[in-house]
Amino acid sequence: MASSRTFLSRSIVYTLFAVSPILFGLVSLFLGAYGIPPLKVMKILLDSMLMHKSANPQESAIILDVRLPRIMLSCLVGMSLSLSGSVMQGVFRNPLVDPYILGVSAGAAFGCALSTGFLPYLPIQLLAFIFALSSVLLSYSVAKAAKDISPLALVLSGIIVSAIFNALVSLVKFLVDPHKLQSIVYWLMGSFSLADWKEVKILSLSTTPFAILLFLMSWRLNVLSLPEEEAISLGINIKKERLIFLSLATFIVAVAVSSSGIIGWIGLIVPHIVRMSIGPNHRALLPLSMAFGGSFTIFADTVARTISQFDIPVGIITAVLGAPFFVYLLRKGGAKRWESL
Repeated sequence: MASSRTFLSRSIVYTLFAVSPILFGLVSLFLGAYGIPPLKVMKILLDSMLMHKSANPQESAIILDVRLPRIMLSCLVGMSLSLSGSVMQGVFRNPLVDPYILGVSAGAAFGCALSTGFLPYLPIQLLAFIFALSSVLLSYSVAKAAKDISPLALVLSGIIVSAIFNALVSLVKFLVDPHKLQSIVYWLMGSFSLADWKEVKILSLSTTPFAILLFLMSWRLNVLSLPEEEAISLGINIKKERLIFLSLATFIVAVAVSSSGIIGWIGLIVPHIVRMSIGPNHRALLPLSMAFGGSFTIFADTVARTISQFDIPVGIITAVLGAPFFVYLLRKGGAKRWESL
């Protein structure tokens, strides 16, 4: 009887996480500076699906060309960052790791700023990936030099690497043409204000194959989460597997950062919430983290664009929400529970 209740409650939790992007997306679609009644919003969506001409082209454009692509892009970015955070926490066996803390976002930001400021002929995603991968490898190398890859060593190495790349970004901002400086500064704060269907298409086509590959390899991530001796005894090449997972996760982060700028804390907060709800099995953790990450980012972006008459960068909202949660983890001793791994 108890087992059936546990199964039922877990199924409810799985369902809530899975459908949360749809629920948050619909609510967000109803909200905006230009008030449109929910019934009219639903009618516009229905007319679009049936390819009927809208009675109000202005309202239709607001819903279909402004709000909907922005919601889709924020959802995809949140999914990407949450998936990458879950993977990195599993690879390093460390709950305090995420793309932002490890310096991956700062490395990707430097690549994007470099492309925008001086190398516009090179794909922004390519430079973002190169410097993002460099940052995570550098963070791991610095932590490894301490001869004990503990949570504290990884966090401190991530801070060091982030400082280096942030300094390089500042150098780019100092040297760049003043006409490009404003766009770089605003982009670095993280925003979906320039979202369009082209960005949605690029991000979805770029990340979907790698996300599917990570799902298929999730059982290997479960093994990597074990102590190294146990993983080796199961026939896993730890260095090779880590490089594969880190490369895939880093590419996903790089594409997300190139689309929206730096949006921190999502890769830390979301995997923790999901892990506390369903457990550490990555077969369920990865897809549900993606789903809840999309919902969380939609929520943060909705707050950013409705809390005032100005469009606040969403990176500010996630930082306000994420920093207290990080303090909560430290107070609960989250790092100590992983120290022995």
